[in-house]
Amino acid sequence: MNKLEAGVKAPAFSGKDQNGKTVKLADFKGKKVALYFYPQDMTPTCTVQACNLRDNYNILQANGIQVIGVSPDEVSSHKKFEERHQLPFPLIADTKHSIIEKYGVWGEKQLYGRKYMGLHRTTFLINEEGIIEKVYLKPKSKQHAEEILAFYKS
Repeated sequence: MNKLEAGVKAPAFSGKDQNGKTVKLADFKGKKVALYFYPQDMTPTCTVQACNLRDNYNILQANGIQVIGVSPDEVSSHKKFEERHQLPFPLIADTKHSIIEKYGVWGEKQLYGRKYMGLHRTTFLINEEGIIEKVYLKPKSKQHAEEILAFYKS
């Protein structure tokens, strides 16, 4: 994994969201972005994290923070995930791992002693100038919005 750190320019990206709309980092210039990478739609931990961000979305927006999710799932999977859980933010389908690789969140994982390649749940807080301000390598799924807000309030 190629880890990006706070203080570096966030890599530019472009991808299709759950509605087939192209979403680019450049679209959010002048805004704060919480770019969160998650392994898979509909899985328990990913659902808890997405719903926490959904439940606090108005507060995040009031603080000028735009939420964007990215996973290797297909557009159709993201659409079902959005509809089932009423998610108000874009979910980018990165089936070819182009964004995932740029942000260095794909790498070796281990579960029950078995090693495999997969996406590491990670969130990047990007400022109005496109600079990464904070990286959460292991976000707290049940309190992720609170983590983000606490960072900006400190």
